[in-house]
Amino acid sequence: MKQVTAIIKPFKLEEVREALGEVGVSGLTVTEVKGFGRQKGHTELYRGAEYVVDFLPKVKVEVVVKNDDVDRCIEAIVKAAKTGKIGDGKIFVTSVDQVVRIRTGETDEAAI
Repeated sequence: MKQVTAIIKPFKLEEVREALGEVGVSGLTVTEVKGFGRQKGHTELYRGAEYVVDFLPKVKVEVVVKNDDVDRCIEAIVKAAKTGKIGDGKIFVTSVDQVVRIRTGETDEAAI
């Protein structure tokens, strides 16, 4: 099993959720996060004063899928989240050793 974590622009969340649903992902976790990469933040004007926004708002989407479903999941996220502009985000894939559904005690792939 793999955990696919995508950091995306907030306004792309609904499109990514729908795209993941279409490839069979039944559950996901969403967290509002802040960060920066190559964007390095930007400057804004507030009440006449200029200030630097170092951390930009992003959304972190996490799903756990079977190994066979990873590529389809990544393709769906890229297709839905891509704007072609800087700051579109990143996808990380990590191994998951064990999953336990608390309510039923099911483990591993049965718990996804």
